[in-house]
Amino acid sequence: MLGLWRPLLAACLLLQLLLLLPASWCRMPEYNNGFYYHDVTNSNGNGEIYYNGVRLHVESPEPSVSATRGSSVTLPCHFHYEPEVSAPRRTRVKWSWLPANTAAPAAPAAPGAAPAMETEVMVAMGNRHRSYGSFRGRVRLRRSAPGDMSLVINELRLNDTGRYRCEVIDGVEDESVTVELELRGVVFPYFSNRGRYHFNYPRAQQACQDQDATLATFEQLFTAWEEGLDWCNAGWLADGTVQYPITAPRDGCGGSGLAPGIRNYGPRHRLLHRFDAFCFSASIKGTVYFLQNPTRLNFTEAVQACARDFSSVAKVGQLYAAWRLSGLDRCDAGWLADASVRYPITKVRANCGPPEPGVRSYGFPPWHLKFGVYCYR
Repeated sequence: MLGLWRPLLAACLLLQLLLLLPASWCRMPEYNNGFYYHDVTNSNGNGEIYYNGVRLHVESPEPSVSATRGSSVTLPCHFHYEPEVSAPRRTRVKWSWLPANTAAPAAPAAPGAAPAMETEVMVAMGNRHRSYGSFRGRVRLRRSAPGDMSLVINELRLNDTGRYRCEVIDGVEDESVTVELELRGVVFPYFSNRGRYHFNYPRAQQACQDQDATLATFEQLFTAWEEGLDWCNAGWLADGTVQYPITAPRDGCGGSGLAPGIRNYGPRHRLLHRFDAFCFSASIKGTVYFLQNPTRLNFTEAVQACARDFSSVAKVGQLYAAWRLSGLDRCDAGWLADASVRYPITKVRANCGPPEPGVRSYGFPPWHLKFGVYCYR
């Protein structure tokens, strides 16, 4: 029907320009797909469209939800009509996702450039539904009551964080609401075994992944700063910016005259510029433990010792998660999978490092030196 009207409308508009015909002559009929739409103006002077006199509302009682890695989480989304309808309508719901680790471009975007694209998570209509990508088989709609389109995600992964959009579509009308998903975890600074400032953005991403972590978002770094994280070396974040947290201002860390806060270098070139990384690790499935061994071990012996105990050498992110989320406390330095040596302290005591909790680091000593080892099972 619309295809038949387009040539007539174009011709009418041309005649309107040439002969000054009244605009009402070229008005399209107020019907589309057999439904009538009534244009009204709200109190703000903005045009709104009411579908057969009924307005669709989509809402979420929780704009932000936090959960733990490996658990299940529900992102709330409900819709209703005003006034209420007497019979159910055939609606479609689409959940989409903008990852928290969506990186900024290497250079500032040009004015008017398209925003980062959302990824489809699930589409459902009636009893039919389809999930996509890494969410396939892990998501469903809760449907606990009429209008409940809440998304249930099982087996939460590190990369599931971000902004989720619930869009409800009724005919040609659609409304949506967004919900932020965060994971509870810990942020830790990480640098190369070659020294400071050796990671471009892709290598920083890979370094965090190798340690069972992801690049931290600004929100995660800000929370860590509020909890006392102080680190005077700049590191990549998930959005492609370079920043670092300072709780005790001092020279060489932005200056002693500046207030505490997050020092921001802004976006950097993701391939050319090199910094450290701020990684984020959440809870783990398994246990990190200090291996009881009669003698100290070099790195090669440490790897073999964990294997004999049906385990693997723990990664840095796993040690941080065990320290922060499980209370792992051990005043013994041990090898980790990246050939660094560290130990976790939750209860401060003499001869166990600085007077605050944290994961102590010996850096990357030569492989022939002897230490204990932290295993992961």
